[in-house]
Amino acid sequence: MTAWELPSRRSLPATWPEFTAALGDTPLLRLRVRVTGRQAEVCLKLEDYNPFGSVKDRTAAGLLIAAEAEHPPGSRLHIVESTSGNLGVALAALCRLRGHRFTAVVDPRTSTENLARLKEFGARTDLVTEADEHGGYLEARLKRVTRHLSESPDAVWTNQYGNPANPLAHFAGSGPELVRQNGSRLAGVFVAVSTGGTFAGIARYLRKVSPGTRVVAVDSVGSAALGGPLGPRLIPGLGASRPSAFAACEFVNEREWLSDAEAVAAGHTLAAQTGLVLGGSASAALAAFLRHAARGSLADGGQYLCLCADDGRKYLDTLYDDRWLDQAGIDPSEHFDRLSGTRFEPSVRLPRLKPTPPPGRFRCTDSSFSKSAR
Repeated sequence: MTAWELPSRRSLPATWPEFTAALGDTPLLRLRVRVTGRQAEVCLKLEDYNPFGSVKDRTAAGLLIAAEAEHPPGSRLHIVESTSGNLGVALAALCRLRGHRFTAVVDPRTSTENLARLKEFGARTDLVTEADEHGGYLEARLKRVTRHLSESPDAVWTNQYGNPANPLAHFAGSGPELVRQNGSRLAGVFVAVSTGGTFAGIARYLRKVSPGTRVVAVDSVGSAALGGPLGPRLIPGLGASRPSAFAACEFVNEREWLSDAEAVAAGHTLAAQTGLVLGGSASAALAAFLRHAARGSLADGGQYLCLCADDGRKYLDTLYDDRWLDQAGIDPSEHFDRLSGTRFEPSVRLPRLKPTPPPGRFRCTDSSFSKSAR
């Protein structure tokens, strides 16, 4: 057996210069994949190696710098944002480093770990509980943000949904990083969409410097982010209750809509075989790649990449928990059957997160996925 080869995680930055020095240059995990008899290679871009644990560190830095630029130097701001979790954690941490107050407007889907981290970083949380007819909370969160702005004259909304600083952070950072790490071999990139800022920034950059690279936007069934019809959906950080202001048609080569169950099945399959536990939107990006591989639409010898927005540690009690899946009505069994012949072979050994394989009804065997006895 070889030694662990993924880089070790750094301690949390205590100053802004430490944060900027640690941001980005997140590792790639190269995997050889066999899908329905076809061989392919994919890189997982592990954004959980950013200082505060997700791709939203990049977004939060861009939004906060833009907000500060509109005020006199040294101003102490009261930042307000609607968030389902990762962006809020990043903004909370960065506001603490910069001396700002932060209010995160959250909803019941925010993970317990993210709520704990928001508190750890000194954020005030404001929970909305009014869901729309499809079970979404975005409109209620935005109404609450508007109320904060009207009641607090010093409140500043970073507006991740419409602020051009969101995609710019990825046009200037994530996009060049992908090209630097992969070079001209990059045939396709799979990026999950919520606000669409990460996707738009990367796609715009690749369109400029690597027009042959196909950029696939991955959305959730039930999401309006890419223009689909609204419906129930449960994976945090994937999809939205309104169309994306950033994911314009000219940047989208292909769109893929995935059910919660298909994304969960892809994440469980990878975890069971490698020990690597991805977050929900990252699992969706991987599931979209596996779709393309299964139908033979990947270029021979091409290098493909899935942007993995965060890892799955904060979802062990939801997306990786059988009781939660059962209560949520998410049944990935048919997708496990379809993925039973899928094999991942990482180029490095990976440390396993407990419990692995994922607990509960859906377990991986060497030959197939099946329901275990209750």
